[in-house]
Amino acid sequence: MDPRRGKATRTASKAGASVRKVSARSSRGAGMEPSESPADPKTAQPNAERRGSARKSGSQQKKSVPDSKEGTQVRALGSRAKKAPLRAEDPASAAGAEAQAVPAERPEPPAAPAPPLPRAGSRRQGGARCSGEQRPPPRSTKVPSSDSPVPAASLNRRESAPGGWKLRGVLEKLRLSRPDTSAAAEVVNRVVDHLLRRLQNCESEFKSVALLRTGSYYEHVKISAPNEFDVMFKLEVPRIQLEEYRNSGAYYFVKFKRNPKGNPLSQFLEGEILSASKMLSKFRKIIKEEIKNIEDADIIVERKKRGSPAVTLLIRKPEAISVDIILALESKSSWPASTQEGMPINNWLGAKVKTNLRRQPFYLVPKHAKEGNGFQEETWRLSFSHIEKDILGNHGEDKKCCEKGGMKCCRKDCLKLMKYLLEQLKKKFENRRELDKFCSYHVKTAFFHVCTRDPDDSQWCSKDLEFRFDDCVAYFLQCLRTEQLGHYFIPRVNLFSQDQIDKTSKEFLSKQIEYERNNGFPVFDEF
Repeated sequence: MDPRRGKATRTASKAGASVRKVSARSSRGAGMEPSESPADPKTAQPNAERRGSARKSGSQQKKSVPDSKEGTQVRALGSRAKKAPLRAEDPASAAGAEAQAVPAERPEPPAAPAPPLPRAGSRRQGGARCSGEQRPPPRSTKVPSSDSPVPAASLNRRESAPGGWKLRGVLEKLRLSRPDTSAAAEVVNRVVDHLLRRLQNCESEFKSVALLRTGSYYEHVKISAPNEFDVMFKLEVPRIQLEEYRNSGAYYFVKFKRNPKGNPLSQFLEGEILSASKMLSKFRKIIKEEIKNIEDADIIVERKKRGSPAVTLLIRKPEAISVDIILALESKSSWPASTQEGMPINNWLGAKVKTNLRRQPFYLVPKHAKEGNGFQEETWRLSFSHIEKDILGNHGEDKKCCEKGGMKCCRKDCLKLMKYLLEQLKKKFENRRELDKFCSYHVKTAFFHVCTRDPDDSQWCSKDLEFRFDDCVAYFLQCLRTEQLGHYFIPRVNLFSQDQIDKTSKEFLSKQIEYERNNGFPVFDEF
């Protein structure tokens, strides 16, 4: 054999090995080399593979560069984030070709690698809307407040959101059937309309009541089955004066500025204070008597729950449906001072929307404040359920968000999944008391805070559902760990304070959610 030819071959092999090392260094960070297939048994011995590759000729190295089909397979099975594709001018292919053409000469130094694409957690600059292009999902590190960063473990989990593959299937399961919904709504409307007419047509203290539909069904975030409804019977009470109860921000004594004779509510006064317990008791009595007159219906009034502002009806036929009827005082005066810094939607829905919402009336429901081991039964609690319904109904920067012809976001889907997670855990541990005090309102409040933190529609693209849901779960976990969940409308009220929910219960729920998050949410399939 020609000695010069042997020398040239050895030189080309060294050049190919050198180029391969450079290419390997430029692709570090991935779980495998771009040319390797996860199903290839050779990947079990990567060192042996590299040693063998170092002795291959330049032409053999060129064959190891994956074509477009192989690249697609690797990306589908590997990391979610896109990798920069190999091009004809990439170092490995260019150097291999040069080694073949001039084997006796040392190859040119490889060109600088192309800058890497952003990580999956990066945020697109500006307020660009969603499009069909692939975009790394957004990530904010500020939970639950601007000075409380997300733990490092949560950030790492961003690369692969647990259980993301099954979330759309869960949402499909939670979708309410149109026939079932229509049938349930028809039954409920018939009962509610009958009670409303009874109150309006008789000479009673509640003659001027009007209907206000609130709750998850009317917010279009009801899950599982149309078996629970909330309605308000609102009663306008002009010229009232509020006296805050123990600097609570949420609970108030109600007084009349003037109390002329003939005021239909005067019989409910305890001195100067309008008694919430007396008024609710009379309201409950009228409803309990009137349901006996509703024909072709099997209805009972459930036992009063301590501290609850609702009269709960259970319609037992044709399907079991629970209806909470809540008496609410309507005030058209300015919102109380405790709400001044609440509803922080300026950067989300805009200052104009906030101003318009604050011009709406506010409501007071007969919810008793805790006082030691008991309750202060004369207090009324602020309620903004009608505002929450408006926010959820117009939840995007773009007024056409989720409407026909507009962008489809995943905000409501995330809220439904959060509610379902809590609902399933409460079913799983129904024989324990740790989860008794948690309710869907805690989940909704946390969700509103995440929407405030991430206000752009581009951060809630429908295709990023799994990552956005993981963000909501991470925020809720942080609230549990720090025992801080601020009321969305009354900031100084902490819904996770020690006097609201004990630390043991919060730790228990935190542990269960963390387990679900780390294991792909198995509880979604248990019931």
